[in-house]
Amino acid sequence: MEYGLLGLIVLIADIYAIYQVLTSGASTLAKIVWTIAIILLPVLGFIAWLIFGPRGSRATV
Repeated sequence: MEYGLLGLIVLIADIYAIYQVLTSGASTLAKIVWTIAIILLPVLGFIAWLIFGPRGSRATV
């Protein structure tokens, strides 16, 4: 049961990340690369997206 809940949390986080990637202003190539990374590496892809992913209006220069 514990792993099922963890899997559900990872699934929700990945769906959120993919939605954010697809609705971002990034280039089409960047959207494809991020989506594939998140799908193929669910946990590592999500963490990488959190750290290195495109930022919205909250990014500082």
